[in-house]
Amino acid sequence: MKLILPLVIAWALACAAPFVARAATDAAPLTLTLEQAEARLLSNNRDILAGQRAVESADAVLMSARARPNPQVSINSVSITPSRGLGAGTPYDKRIDTIVRVDELIERGGKRALRMRTARQLQQASQDDLSDTRRQQRVALDAAYYDLLLAQDKMRLTADSAQLAQAALDKAELRLRAGDLAASEVAVIRVDTLRASNDAAQAAADVATARLALAYLIGADADAPRIQATSAWPVPGDLATNADIEALIARRPDMRAAQARVDAARSARDLVRAQRVRDISVGAQVEHYPPDNGNSFGVGVSFPLFLGNDYAGDIRNAEVAFDAAQDNLERTHALALGELTRARNALDSSTQRLRRYQTELIPAARRAADAAEFAFAHGAISAVNVLDARRTWRAIQIEALTAQADYARAVAAWRINTQLAKD
Repeated sequence: MKLILPLVIAWALACAAPFVARAATDAAPLTLTLEQAEARLLSNNRDILAGQRAVESADAVLMSARARPNPQVSINSVSITPSRGLGAGTPYDKRIDTIVRVDELIERGGKRALRMRTARQLQQASQDDLSDTRRQQRVALDAAYYDLLLAQDKMRLTADSAQLAQAALDKAELRLRAGDLAASEVAVIRVDTLRASNDAAQAAADVATARLALAYLIGADADAPRIQATSAWPVPGDLATNADIEALIARRPDMRAAQARVDAARSARDLVRAQRVRDISVGAQVEHYPPDNGNSFGVGVSFPLFLGNDYAGDIRNAEVAFDAAQDNLERTHALALGELTRARNALDSSTQRLRRYQTELIPAARRAADAAEFAFAHGAISAVNVLDARRTWRAIQIEALTAQADYARAVAAWRINTQLAKD
């Protein structure tokens, strides 16, 4: 019995080992640099995948536009008189008038070329839409990534502040027991400690929210709790913001897509106008009517008479669509101008703000906090004064982190929106 029990325990541990290892693997952090997150975005982002499907659909539309009208084959048997009979012999010799006819529609007015040109321009618009979707999603990804990085830093900062507040409370309670500190001041310190704990808990919740936002963009929703951003913050530098805005707008994919839709609307309008050029249907037939008439041949031509519809409504609708495409081009230009202007202003202001925090506010707040702690330790100031100094120091640190995140997002947005290379 003494030997069996250790063997059973060893066997149970051996069986459980793979599951324990798997659980440890599943709980391991999913560390992501910004470059790795962008690679996942391009392959897994749902909006980008939808844009790729739209491009594939436009390719299929172009294939359909290239197609020519199919010929029509008809077989008719007439002059069947049951009272007279069908005659003797094989089915070929029966007294039945059979007509085999082939008709082919000949498009005129350049309709096929216009149809192909319209489809090709819409195909280009869909490709530019995909490039613009990538641009927008990259901007959103960088913002979400830096939001997570900010949330992680805030969580570490608030956790450290909560630990320091708890340590300060422990020291204050020792001084209270020694009669060196009033109970009212200890109560104030205890309230501040609880507040710091709440801040730490909220920061942890913010990290979870930021992980979900980033996970959605890269298609890793199931791994959201494990995601950890590891890239460093960008260092403030002299990033050129004096670029030619109009030149940048002209190269933007959303502007190219809007222009392609204007061209497609123009071609579609020309295609509708070409409907007034009559298409011709030509046909040839063979007629077999035994026993006397034998085989005979015939040809025919048909064309429409514009007595009921001269396509005036279709033409007017195409003209309105062309005007709407031009309006959309102007709207897209205005939106692009506003976006680039805001991006440049955000970069300039965030750069100055971050530098002020790094060179002035952070050092000054650090000195003030150290002086307050020293004075409180030697009984020179009250607990209220030192708590005010601590809150100011924590607030400055969080504001500096926010300024760092604002600068990082502004740099990313400016670089993505001003890059010259196509996606």
